[in-house]
Amino acid sequence: MKLLLLLAMAMAMAVAFVSATEELSMLSDEFIKLVRSKATTWQVGRNFKESVSEEYIRGLMGVHPDAHKFALPEKRIVLGDLYADDGADIPDEFDARKAWPDCPTIGEIRDQGSCGSCWAFGAVEAMSDRVCIHSKGKVNFHFSADDLVSCCHTCGFGCNGGFPGAAWSYWTRKGIVSGGPFGSTQGCRPYEIAPCEHHVNGTRPPCSSGSTPRCQHKCQASYSVDYAKDKNVGSKSYSVRSNVRDIQQEIMTNGPVEGAFTVYEDLILYKSGVYQHEHGKELGGHAIRILGWGVWGDAKVPYWLIANSWNTDWGDNGYFRILRGQDHCGIESSISAGLPKL
Repeated sequence: MKLLLLLAMAMAMAVAFVSATEELSMLSDEFIKLVRSKATTWQVGRNFKESVSEEYIRGLMGVHPDAHKFALPEKRIVLGDLYADDGADIPDEFDARKAWPDCPTIGEIRDQGSCGSCWAFGAVEAMSDRVCIHSKGKVNFHFSADDLVSCCHTCGFGCNGGFPGAAWSYWTRKGIVSGGPFGSTQGCRPYEIAPCEHHVNGTRPPCSSGSTPRCQHKCQASYSVDYAKDKNVGSKSYSVRSNVRDIQQEIMTNGPVEGAFTVYEDLILYKSGVYQHEHGKELGGHAIRILGWGVWGDAKVPYWLIANSWNTDWGDNGYFRILRGQDHCGIESSISAGLPKL
């Protein structure tokens, strides 16, 4: 009887421990310690203040659950590309920043602020890169995330989430004007949502939920080009099938792509290495820009090199690496891209 009682108590304690770990705040020291004990290919640390709400972090995940309904036709259908070049030499490592050093946007980390506009950021970042790449460095056009997030009414719900595929389709149908970061005089429509201080150290203002900017078909007063004339229109938009070699060939040939994947709580703690989901619940869909690939450490862990849009004080100076080749968190299943019209 005593043994049965002890076993029952031990089981109750185990259940209580599991429940406690499941309910830990993703920004608590206890959660960080737990993830650190499990992560073997990446380093864990604090990127956000513990006071930042889960609601705010969830709000950064701006790929709407219905985004798959707006996925673009595959490249082979749009361009008649049957991926005949499957024997192409794919290097072990590739970094678009090094491949096209004359294109400064490739090395830029933007900040979406308090807005679920990642779907727009991943798109305009890759579009900016591709215009420069295809012009052989002669055209540097900094596409406006503000214009896309506020004026593309078929792309979703602005700061409340959108559809990456629809963003690329909008580029080919309507075009997007230029625009730099918040507070800049760069381009036609700079971003209107200020960066906020959700990180550990810094002097930016505190974060609050951002609302979608109003669509305005005019440029800022200091910009001399008319809004309609400033629009840059793409020639083609398409998706790339969920195949590592196809994604690699696309990046090597045409430049960075926009990807979307599922974010779990532990990614919020990423500092360096190759991320693999270890612990925590799902937070939502997030769009990013994939710049290249490589292998990490003595174990040669394959990864995708990714630029995020949460400023440079998140992660590895704004970047992170995620496991390549296993469609980890869906990273290889939602690739959107397109070609510029020059």
